[in-house]
Amino acid sequence: MYIDDCVEGIYRIMRSDHSSPLNLGTDELVTVDELVDIIAKIAGKSVIKRHDTSKPQGVRGRNSDNSRLREVLGWEPKTSLRQGLIPTYRWIEEQVASAPGFSGIAAE
Repeated sequence: MYIDDCVEGIYRIMRSDHSSPLNLGTDELVTVDELVDIIAKIAGKSVIKRHDTSKPQGVRGRNSDNSRLREVLGWEPKTSLRQGLIPTYRWIEEQVASAPGFSGIAAE
């Protein structure tokens, strides 16, 4: 989830009188493959994915069940995964580019 939504959610939970655990995350289901595709598109890169199907595959995707969060707080995160990854990727890209000794990324 995008950091602005995370901070807002934590703030709202802390200000509420709810004392039981609540899921705070995005209910947008995404697989690792989909996440790679989203980031590659944001970066303007072409990625070749290779999968070793002889190994354990783990979970198929991740998301959060926010039904209780909506019920208790009357609120849910607003920023989609893709919308949040755009400024996040750009910020990371700037940090890497300005790092001492950085001379660019090797050929794709």
